[in-house]
Amino acid sequence: MLYNVYCDETCHLEHDGINDMVIGAVWCPQNKLREINQRIKEIKARNGISPSTELKWTKVSPAKVQAYKDVIDYFFDDDDLHFRAIIIPDKSKLNHAAFHQTHDEWYYKMYFDMLKVILSPKDRYEIYIDIKDTNSYRKAQKLKDVCSNSMYDFSQSVIQRLQPVRSDEIQIMQLVDLLIGAVGYQNRVFPNGTTRSQAKIDIIELIKKRSNYLLTRTTLLRESKCNLFVWDARNTL
Repeated sequence: MLYNVYCDETCHLEHDGINDMVIGAVWCPQNKLREINQRIKEIKARNGISPSTELKWTKVSPAKVQAYKDVIDYFFDDDDLHFRAIIIPDKSKLNHAAFHQTHDEWYYKMYFDMLKVILSPKDRYEIYIDIKDTNSYRKAQKLKDVCSNSMYDFSQSVIQRLQPVRSDEIQIMQLVDLLIGAVGYQNRVFPNGTTRSQAKIDIIELIKKRSNYLLTRTTLLRESKCNLFVWDARNTL
């Protein structure tokens, strides 16, 4: 079967003052993609939001929180949608020198570790990553090389495409942003006195309820709906 995989990350820079980092993906059968994108558009319309308006974790507000909740409920109700994420809870513990690697090299290893649970040698995949900056195309090619080499997929028959896309143009990519944003927020250490967003807390509580997970612990490897892995900085790579 052919699957589309949509990937994004949050707080991936090493020294950005935020403790945690999340790399995640939502995937579905390619032949279900049109239906899924249409359903997300319908949820937006039902909540008075234009289909062209991008749903982003950073834009969550009390006025629009119901739309975000409806999208989360749709994700859990649709058996064709799946989520996988790797959580790095404390970037300050990273010690790349000890493992003779750069932050970029480690980043690509983490990306592959996130993807390898999704990928099966008997299926085919088209993988899309959110465009962040002018380096996105170089990053996509590097990631494709890392994944293909790690899987011994030298003919690139399993990963048939890996390219950057604009999240504001693809509805399902906005779902990835929402899920990794929620997981990242749940694992974040906030300074004393910080007022946390109640709307974001409400969305996180909904995800925890629907998934039956705390979002701060590793799930079983074969969990297919909401698969999480909390990476330990003491691990060798």
